[in-house]
Amino acid sequence: MVLPLLKLGTLALKTLSKPVASRLKQQAAFHPRFRQFIIDMAQSNHRFTTQMQRRLYGHATDVEIRPLNEEKAVQAAVDLIGELFVFSVAGAAVIFEVHRSARSEARKEELRKQEFEAMRQRDEDLAKEVELLRQKLKELEQLAKGRGLGGIFNIRHNNTETGKAAKQA
Repeated sequence: MVLPLLKLGTLALKTLSKPVASRLKQQAAFHPRFRQFIIDMAQSNHRFTTQMQRRLYGHATDVEIRPLNEEKAVQAAVDLIGELFVFSVAGAAVIFEVHRSARSEARKEELRKQEFEAMRQRDEDLAKEVELLRQKLKELEQLAKGRGLGGIFNIRHNNTETGKAAKQA
């Protein structure tokens, strides 16, 4: 489910970047300083990629690299800026998603901590209650021993001893 949505999002970003690229072309035609800036950027990119390709393929790297003509440089720069725009938007979307996911996990972790703390508190309360019941039981046992079992039921202690003596005889 995620992959089709990712592809659709990428396609939408590319589609949205094309008007940005065409707008950059128009601005390059009207503003000479901007035009010179993107031409210089394209020439630098051309030199860098050509040198990298030569190194990868094992060709001589000390050969002079011919610069692009102005129109090709403008087109290359606009394409590069369009791709940078797409990647920056996609990167921002990924960062946003990671941040949102981290916040969601943090909230879930906080809920788990709260549940754990509530369970721990309930456990402590139950332990206190059990200890209190043990103390009460101990007190009752001591009272029962002091009065005897008959003391609890208001039966005289003498009757129980005579009953034992009769049974033994």
